[in-house]
Amino acid sequence: MIKWLLRSMTELSSRKWISRITGKFAQSTASRRFISRFASTYGIKIEEAEKPLSQYKTLNEFFTRRLKPGLREVHESEDSLVSPVDALITGAGAINSGTIVNVKGQDYTIDELLNRSPRTANYMNGYYIVLYLSPTDYHRIHTPVSGRVVEREHIAGRVYPVNDFGLRHMRRVLSRNERLITYMQHQTGETAVVKVGAMNVSSIQYVQPLKSEMLKGEELAYFEFGSTVVLLLEDGNFTPRANGLLGKKVRMGERLGSLQGS
Repeated sequence: MIKWLLRSMTELSSRKWISRITGKFAQSTASRRFISRFASTYGIKIEEAEKPLSQYKTLNEFFTRRLKPGLREVHESEDSLVSPVDALITGAGAINSGTIVNVKGQDYTIDELLNRSPRTANYMNGYYIVLYLSPTDYHRIHTPVSGRVVEREHIAGRVYPVNDFGLRHMRRVLSRNERLITYMQHQTGETAVVKVGAMNVSSIQYVQPLKSEMLKGEELAYFEFGSTVVLLLEDGNFTPRANGLLGKKVRMGERLGSLQGS
C-alpha cells in the first residue's frame, strides 16, 4: 500500500510543468538564501567550489558550479575510458543481444534507450555503465574519451526520479525520462553518452560553444539538479578495470577501463 502511494505520488510529480516551476525558483534570486542550507543538508564540499558561497546568485548557479582548477585528475592513457562525472555506479555489465540486464531489478533495451536510433546496432553486444549523481555531487558532465562528436540528440520525456526508489519501483525510468545523447567517435570506435533527466530537473544543458572535436575531460554538459549518465560502449570495444565498477563511488576523470579496437 505504501509503495503504491509513493509510486502514484511520483507519477503525479513527474509532469514537466512541475519541474519547470521548481526550476524557475532555483534560478531566481529568491533561492539564494537556501544555498548555505542546501550545502549543509547534503554535505557538499564547499571548499571545492570555484567561488565562495556568497558569490553565487541563485541555487541553480551553485548547483551547476565548477570546481577549483586541478581538483579532478583525468587519467591520461590514450586507451582509457574515464568517468564523465562524480557519481555512484549503479549498473555495469555486458549488453546481451541489445538488452541491459537487471539495473535495480529491471531490464532495458538499447533500442528504447537510444530512441530507436540507427546507431543502436553498434551497441547490441557492447558494455554499459550507469552513473547516478546525488544532490551531493558535482554536476558538470565531461567527455569520457577524446574524439569527434558525430551526433547529438534530444529526446523529450518525463522527469521521474532516478534514485534507488525510482529505478526499482518506477517502470523503465531510464528510457522514459528526458535524455540528451552525445555520440563520440574515438580512435578505436564509438561511445554514447546518455544524459538522463530526473525529477525537479528543469533541463540538461550543453556547455557552449558546442565543439565537434573534444579532448578527454573537457566540459560537455551539466545537469540542473541531480540525475544519471549512461555510458554505452560498442561491441568488443571495452574491458572494465580489474577492481570492478558496480557499487563504486567514482570521481570525474577516474579510469573505468580500457578501450580497444573490435
